[in-house]
Amino acid sequence: NRPVLLATPIAVGAQMVAEAEKFGIQAKRSRDGKIDDTACIWITNYEQLHKFDPSMFVGFIGDESSCIKDAKSERKHTVVEFVQRMQYRLLCTATAAPNDFFELGTSSEALGYLGFRDMITTFFKQETSKDHKGWGRTKYRFRGHAQEPFWAWVCSWARSLRKPSDLGFDDSRFVLPSL
Repeated sequence: NRPVLLATPIAVGAQMVAEAEKFGIQAKRSRDGKIDDTACIWITNYEQLHKFDPSMFVGFIGDESSCIKDAKSERKHTVVEFVQRMQYRLLCTATAAPNDFFELGTSSEALGYLGFRDMITTFFKQETSKDHKGWGRTKYRFRGHAQEPFWAWVCSWARSLRKPSDLGFDDSRFVLPSL
């Protein structure tokens, strides 16, 4: 009986309100941090998150959550700080296979699992190599036998869905006709 906050990129908020209406869900936008009891889902953009009181929400949904992939970014820090005491957290992204493992670490941290730095030190080894000019480049590789435990850990908190039937729904309106 408490609201959920949905954070989206700026251009997506209005679309989310329209999608909620299709399913009979009461959703409203707020950019100033003010909410009331007229909606169960409140929608804002990531840039306005600092205006909201996290204690007002039972859950958080991060749409296009790849926007928190940079471990050093202010946005990632803001999201992790905002959701740390929330009971329910969901991050959604269409890039289920990220460009690097760091993205999985930042998502894990936001969801309340292993922190980004802890993930790095648990599963990866740092190697620094220098080029002919003396510039160093840091790379990470799996520790000795850490690859299988790493993917088991990822599977303990992450899910990948490809179509409605992955959740038990009918695919008939999802599958497109042949070209």
